[in-house]
Amino acid sequence: MKTVVIIGAGPAGLTAACQLLEHPEEYRVIVLEESGEIGGISRTVRYHGNRMDIGGHRFFTKEPRVADWWLKRMPLQGHPALDDKLLGREKPLSGGGPDPEQQDTVLLLRDRVSRIYYGGKFYDYPISMKLQTSRNLGLGRTIQAGLGYLWSTVFKKPETSLENFYINRFGRRLYSMFFEAYTEKLWGRHPREISAAWGAQRVKGLSVRALLADMWAKAVGKKSASTETSLIEQFWYPKYGPGQLWELAADEARRNGAQVLLHHSVRRVVIEKGRVCAVVCDTPDGEVTLPGDVFLSTMPVRDLILGITGDEPPQHVRDVAAGLPYRDFITVGLLVRKLDLANQTAYKTLGDIIPDCWIYVQQSDVKMGRIQVFNNWSPYLVEQPQDTVWLGLEYFCTEGDSFWNADDKACIDFAVGELEQMGIVRREGVLDAHRIRVKKAYPAYFDTYERFDDVIEYLNGIENLYPIGRNGQHRYKNMDHSMLTAMVAAELIHSGNPDKTALWQVNTEKEYHERQAAHSADTAKEMSI
Repeated sequence: MKTVVIIGAGPAGLTAACQLLEHPEEYRVIVLEESGEIGGISRTVRYHGNRMDIGGHRFFTKEPRVADWWLKRMPLQGHPALDDKLLGREKPLSGGGPDPEQQDTVLLLRDRVSRIYYGGKFYDYPISMKLQTSRNLGLGRTIQAGLGYLWSTVFKKPETSLENFYINRFGRRLYSMFFEAYTEKLWGRHPREISAAWGAQRVKGLSVRALLADMWAKAVGKKSASTETSLIEQFWYPKYGPGQLWELAADEARRNGAQVLLHHSVRRVVIEKGRVCAVVCDTPDGEVTLPGDVFLSTMPVRDLILGITGDEPPQHVRDVAAGLPYRDFITVGLLVRKLDLANQTAYKTLGDIIPDCWIYVQQSDVKMGRIQVFNNWSPYLVEQPQDTVWLGLEYFCTEGDSFWNADDKACIDFAVGELEQMGIVRREGVLDAHRIRVKKAYPAYFDTYERFDDVIEYLNGIENLYPIGRNGQHRYKNMDHSMLTAMVAAELIHSGNPDKTALWQVNTEKEYHERQAAHSADTAKEMSI
């Protein structure tokens, strides 16, 4: 029996544990988690009866294996959720599926409503070509935006930066309004300083042309199999947030024999003769050394490389790893009586609040990046969803900067002040608040990242080490593709295939990511997407 040590109890680590333990007679699995919680950045935080989704996690995928994995553990709802029932909203339901009013282990089918807040007005996200967009912009800016887009279709810029990537797809005017300030908030760098690789990874085929094609398809009643991920209108979501699924996965792994050790922070990785032989952890009981036969790592690449002892990496690999940038993240959970924003949409909501899951704050005069309305993700995240609104105010920062180091009260006061400035809430209506800080939430594509292939080559040379997940591969993956790296790694381990090429190819090919055909008519119907 082989001992498999998995670093990290987030989506990738727990998926790998569950996959390998389909063969419990072959593997002894140990999962090491630095924090005291399950789920990594996909965890659900509980606070005073309310639940926070850190960053917001839509359960949508075009990868059949991932969809099947979710449904095996959490079936799709067969009866209306609380808000749909009270409001008379109809959703396609899964025959024989659980009732979320009676059962907890259930995936809800949710409507994706996300908008941009810019200049005190709402715009569709992604930006649309609707009449309301033109009304919000005004005639002059609409003409400028249209001429800017037409110019960009003829005079293409070399895609040497994220700025040029966006301008080529949307034109300079739309870029300056809806991408420039937000991107700089997110990364702490102007888009001209960021590689176009980030756009290729996250935006892919989205452009004005894609938006127009999507609008035409909807107008004629045609549903395109190639709809870009950012245009998807519905998604699955666990009743109690994403952490609910990962807590179930951890329990499953334990039942099948895994040890899931919390508060075990890997500090050193011991390599001898091209193989990892052990990891050294800080624990509440002191330093612990854990030997193993196979190791999977979701820890940040920078920490992994710089933590290797014994046969140390070449200096040029250490230099690349040391220079890899990350962006950190703060969410302020804010419970309020009501919002000062009227629901001017046709979409019905409890308390007639705005229907958005996310609001992208494009205004450059505030630091806030996004606002989550947890009521709209799932009414079960909120203790009193008919009487209160539970918000997540999202800030991007760098560990150690003044915003990161501010105490809870100062951070919360600052966030409330920005909401007041934007006319969204009044301070006297705030009932409760909670702050969460998340390290290394976003691996970034600048500084030494252009030499990241040197790191990949080195890691591939370590026979029994498999980097998986977002931070494990330093790639800004969505949850489904983080899971897929774990599935691929488990297959390579079980088959004994030493070639790790497939591990690094997950979500690198546009065709592979966006154009997967539906694996069955039933699943496509269930997803209603």
